[in-house]
Amino acid sequence: MIRLIVALLLPLSLFGSTLHLSLGANPSRINPLLATDSASGEISGWIFNGLVKFDKDANIVGDLAESWEFVTPTKLLFRLKRGVKWHDGEPFGADDVAFTYALLTSSKIFTPYASDFRYVESVKALDDHTVEVVYKEPYFKALPIWMMGILPRHLWEREKDPMTSDLNRRPVGTGPYRLKKMESSGDVLLEANGDYFEHRPRIDTIHYHFMPDPTTQFLMLKAKKLDMGSLTPLQRERQIGPSFTDFYRIVQMQGRGYTYLGFNLRKEMFKDRRVREAIDLAIDKEELIRILFFSHGKICHGPFMPGTFAYPKDPPKSVYDPRRARRLLEEAGYDEAHPLEFTISTNANNTTRLYAAQIIQHQLARVGVKVKIRAMEWQAFLNTVVTPRRFDVILLGWSLGLIPDAYALWHSDSDRLGGFNLVGFRNPEVDAMIEKAEKMTDLAKVGAIYRAMFERIAAERPYIFLYIPDSITAINRRITPIVPSITGIMHNQIDWIKP
Repeated sequence: MIRLIVALLLPLSLFGSTLHLSLGANPSRINPLLATDSASGEISGWIFNGLVKFDKDANIVGDLAESWEFVTPTKLLFRLKRGVKWHDGEPFGADDVAFTYALLTSSKIFTPYASDFRYVESVKALDDHTVEVVYKEPYFKALPIWMMGILPRHLWEREKDPMTSDLNRRPVGTGPYRLKKMESSGDVLLEANGDYFEHRPRIDTIHYHFMPDPTTQFLMLKAKKLDMGSLTPLQRERQIGPSFTDFYRIVQMQGRGYTYLGFNLRKEMFKDRRVREAIDLAIDKEELIRILFFSHGKICHGPFMPGTFAYPKDPPKSVYDPRRARRLLEEAGYDEAHPLEFTISTNANNTTRLYAAQIIQHQLARVGVKVKIRAMEWQAFLNTVVTPRRFDVILLGWSLGLIPDAYALWHSDSDRLGGFNLVGFRNPEVDAMIEKAEKMTDLAKVGAIYRAMFERIAAERPYIFLYIPDSITAINRRITPIVPSITGIMHNQIDWIKP
């Protein structure tokens, strides 16, 4: 609290060319192969590069790769950019790419990202600047998987246990920023990489202020001590005025993530599809969105992002129907004398999810379902609830990809240690759809399969798909050029200027 008060009193002119952002949780591992939480992923994104990336229009363009060529449908050649250096001054080359793949797919690490590379047969450095990737069969994500950040071989090949390596806290990458300082339960400081292969970022420093409490972030925004931050719909509607909007530009876009209620399908009570459907019908999602977001959001109807090739033209929609919910519960053997009871587990630092859990608890009580709520600190929640699958129901969220890959969340093989199939969803028909789509390179045909898969998953209700909140961001008006796009607003950050 003392540190916050001091920060609020500092004049803005002392910050210089520094981009002030907030971070709601501590990064666990700043390593693109192991960054499974949002904080680690965000910091890793500044420090590491992949071979390719999305541009502002969601086209795939070169990052560390200068160009690429499909020699055959199963052989891909990357030609790497020359003159790229690691943050320690060592040259980047093809051996780093081959080593990163070997480590990612080795028994030394546990990571869900390895599943993206399951169709790769071999990765070879043909020379210092040419990488050959051979696939076992045609694969619709043959190119996008190489957005994975690349690690420096000369440092990582010495590490006996990559999971516990100190390099996860002292990362060395090729990216536009280097890690200058990272405090335990504290701030993260990044400094511009003067040798960055595109050009040196215009902004010298990125200062992430550690703020696990979103209220503190909003106070810092109102005090004009952050350059950018998310706004809640309540803040947007009721808690900012002309002085705020004079300083900040407000950018509102469709969100790129959804919140869901996930059933532990290993438990007998949730193996009954009638129970899952009853819970879905008893939750008034419009009421959720109205209360939580002042209607700045939309109902989520399934697992893939609206507007992408995987989204049905007319997706199946569940309706709020508490009477039918009661009938289904009775058919499944639950009544006032023997009510359905379970616990919703979620992370304590996300107040919106906590409020959502309380609203859902109230809504389900209307149909006789008794719900308890368990909220925990994020790392403890991951380590003691999510990873070991010790839950009845989890309230969590996923980001929505521009090129979705159903395998990580929905294939039976992902129901394992390190996998993202947290709820234990196993459906042979969905598995077959995923496997068929993966062998195609025609995205139009892949889209047809994914749209059918969308409807199948939505009907099975392994999740109750709840809502997609709008993204509302406040950005310091002095920062230019800000160019909102389907990929967000950070795609051109290295060109940002802050006078």
